Amino acid sequence: MDLEDKPGHVPQSTDPVISSGSCGLVRWDSCLDTDEEHVNFAKSDELNRAHSENREGPDAPLKSELDICHQDPEYKSPAPLPHAQVKLITSWEAGWNVTNAIQGIFVLGLPYALLHSGYSGLLLIVLAAALCCYTGKILIACLYEENEDGRLIRVRDTYEDIANACCKKLSPSLGGVVVNVTQVVELIMTCILYLVASGNLLSHSFPYVPVTEKTWSVIAFVTLLPCIFIRTLKIVSKLSQLCSLVHFVIIFVVITYCLTQMHQWSWAKFRLSLEFEDFLVSVGVIIFSYTSQIFLPTLEGNMKNPGEFRCMLNWTHFFACILKTTFALTAFLTWGEKTKEVITDNLPSFLETLVNLCLLTKALLSYPLPFFAATEIVYSCVSKDNHSNYRFPLLALTVRGSFLLLTLLMAMFTPHFALLMGLSGSVTGAAMTFLLPSLFHLKLKWKKLSFLEKCADISVFILGLLCSLAGIVCSIKGLLEVFGGV
Repeated sequence: MDLEDKPGHVPQSTDPVISSGSCGLVRWDSCLDTDEEHVNFAKSDELNRAHSENREGPDAPLKSELDICHQDPEYKSPAPLPHAQVKLITSWEAGWNVTNAIQGIFVLGLPYALLHSGYSGLLLIVLAAALCCYTGKILIACLYEENEDGRLIRVRDTYEDIANACCKKLSPSLGGVVVNVTQVVELIMTCILYLVASGNLLSHSFPYVPVTEKTWSVIAFVTLLPCIFIRTLKIVSKLSQLCSLVHFVIIFVVITYCLTQMHQWSWAKFRLSLEFEDFLVSVGVIIFSYTSQIFLPTLEGNMKNPGEFRCMLNWTHFFACILKTTFALTAFLTWGEKTKEVITDNLPSFLETLVNLCLLTKALLSYPLPFFAATEIVYSCVSKDNHSNYRFPLLALTVRGSFLLLTLLMAMFTPHFALLMGLSGSVTGAAMTFLLPSLFHLKLKWKKLSFLEKCADISVFILGLLCSLAGIVCSIKGLLEVFGGV
């Protein structure tokens, strides 16, 4: 899955392409699914909870005591119990999924972000990687509590569980409802983005065909109809892997072309003066190109050795930072002030068509994952404990079909979708990436955090709040301008 193309703070562009704690000692039964349909892929938090509840049986007490060997010497690791045949994902597979999540369409806007942020943009790419990696770690830390022996026990499975634990005094289920609604909004907006982007890319790839962009979106929608019948993440996982391959082909083509133009490079192209509003757009593009927190709890819960989670997260964000910096820098040095919002528009016509078709393929292959995750969350809420067995297949088809149709209707009839997505993404993206992880960590771990850790969490929360407010203001201003309000 390319979880990476999530809505976040989106620049005020009408182009839909650009608009877009070391833990784990004792494993609960949520980690014991031997069905290969549920391994090798980072699943939606709500899916993990549903499958866990459905697997309860006579041997549940024994399963809940499964220990996984912990690699981090900072924690005491008990001897593992005899469940050696359990199929879980390796650290490499987990890292591949995180890489998929943080290497998305936003990458194509990074050179344009450098145009408006200058040298500070390079620093932002590194800083955003560090911050998003940190919030991923503290979110996972919220899944664990220490027992009487001082060992970390995984007592929560999902993002929803963490939210409910923080809000239990106010309302037992309030936090979970808020998190689920936030996830669904973010996932559905992402699906709509892919559909709008597909129509846009088809229109640019075949300009000589007398077909409107909306008609192209309908054609793309027809190719996505089989998504209604996807019942397992095994298929989605394969599509995600193909999507990642296409993504790296795009990056390779662009960087290769830029290297052939090295004779035009000049550091003088970097601007020193910045315009505040354009700089905010750059911050949004850069920061929200790293978001993967929405899937991390389930991903960590299905690793063979969760003690390697922190190391895996460090390396994936490090390599993503290197790749994004290299891509953005080479592209900007090549085109300078002529850098366009989507860097592929700067390519020669023969390469532009090729890359646009690759982007189209990437968008269509990316669609199934957020669509599947969103519909599963809604289905689990509607059918309660019948989620994992699909005892009501007609209901499941109805939910999927309705959501598929909803994405088409919004893609067709929502005016200035890019700005609307920027508005919603500024709320959901900032919440899932910065606000909620830091807030939950402070709430659940306050007594055990050092002064510096508390300061770090508070700083992340304030930064996330500022990014969210800035994105909301910019998006509302853009909407008012296009509708003639100002």
